[in-house]
Amino acid sequence: MKLIFIRHGDPDYEHDTLTEKGRREAALLADRMKKQIAGERSVTIYQSPLGRARDTAAYVIKALADAGIHPDVTTLDWLQEFQARFDPNLSETARKAYTNELKTDPATSRYLKRILWDILPSYYGRHPELFGMDSWRTSELARCSDMPERYDEVINRFDSLIADHGYERDGCIYRVLKGNDDVIVFFCHFAISAVILSHLWNVSPFTALQFFAAAPTSVTEVVTEEREQGIACFRTLRYGDITHLGIGGEEPSFSARFCERYENANERH
Repeated sequence: MKLIFIRHGDPDYEHDTLTEKGRREAALLADRMKKQIAGERSVTIYQSPLGRARDTAAYVIKALADAGIHPDVTTLDWLQEFQARFDPNLSETARKAYTNELKTDPATSRYLKRILWDILPSYYGRHPELFGMDSWRTSELARCSDMPERYDEVINRFDSLIADHGYERDGCIYRVLKGNDDVIVFFCHFAISAVILSHLWNVSPFTALQFFAAAPTSVTEVVTEEREQGIACFRTLRYGDITHLGIGGEEPSFSARFCERYENANERH
């Protein structure tokens, strides 16, 4: 079985759709995916309910339809961006993960909750527990957030879906209930993909979130290996592939990254 994770195109977050650049990226992606999927026997598409992901998927779905390919398409609420939130009011120490990035409620002067996973290197560099397969769950950041519950909800939903396709999670591997050559394509977002991949890789989600970057419309491909009959693991053949952008002469969006040098004022800090 093959899993393909596709990040949405360059986003217009304010309107939850794509920028004009994102639409050009999605069109190039569609041409590439049409060629790749054309020879596959069984293709299923799952998409996030958020507009920027659905709009990206629409380009691919149309290109496939033009080629006479009509995969099942299902929208899954849990594929929307990973929204685990940290409560800065619960820990002065953990607040250092965000330094000057925190905001307060003018009416109460209390800190507002914020996305947890976007933490600063000066913090995680002093907290190696964040990168343990299990120790991240009891870290101070996790204790002051809903991340463990949200993480478990996502991976349980994912494993249920994969079981429906013939592979059942058993510890760190998957039992093969019905081996197949299905291709499952997920149109979603960076952080939710990182969470799912960390589960497949058996590593902390903070490893995938902090040390990997996937540009808009990038393609990540993961396949099963069954070296022992009935026992499968997933291996990553490519991560964050944007070959289609290079072929089309389109520069990759910088929205996946932060400034390469702090002095680069035109890059996101």
